[in-house]
Amino acid sequence: MKKYEIEIKWGVIFFAASLLWMYFEKLMGWHDVLIAKHPIYSNFFGLIAIAIYLFAIHDKRKNFFRGKMSWKQGFVSGVILSIVIALLSPIGTLITHYLITPEFFDNAIESSVARNAMSQKDAEAYFNLNSYIVQSIAGALMMGVVTAAIVALILKKK
Repeated sequence: MKKYEIEIKWGVIFFAASLLWMYFEKLMGWHDVLIAKHPIYSNFFGLIAIAIYLFAIHDKRKNFFRGKMSWKQGFVSGVILSIVIALLSPIGTLITHYLITPEFFDNAIESSVARNAMSQKDAEAYFNLNSYIVQSIAGALMMGVVTAAIVALILKKK
């Protein structure tokens, strides 16, 4: 486990940042009054996610690889970070939808149907806890691997 200490640390930091972001979204009204804007504004968290990957892989390069790191080493570190984030994401989803914003799914369904973006049935199938848990795991892995590849390329150092 000592070998993955840095990835676990930054995975927990990512987890905390994502919960703070959810609370920020709630405060901004993106989970109720301005829910129609949620799909657009929620993408800004991507900038925070990229920054965390940059800090994490830089930390790995500096403190584990002693300042030198190949692309492969950085990429593997980023993939491990993505796995840690994916493992923590269901917990974050549960906290978000039970404690931070329990009305989110109802508001999202209502808004999607009112805007004719989805049928009631489709909205209910998409906006629910199980669907969001699956999406959070898949998103963490897919986006994490892509981000890891790019960040490792930027931070490699011989």
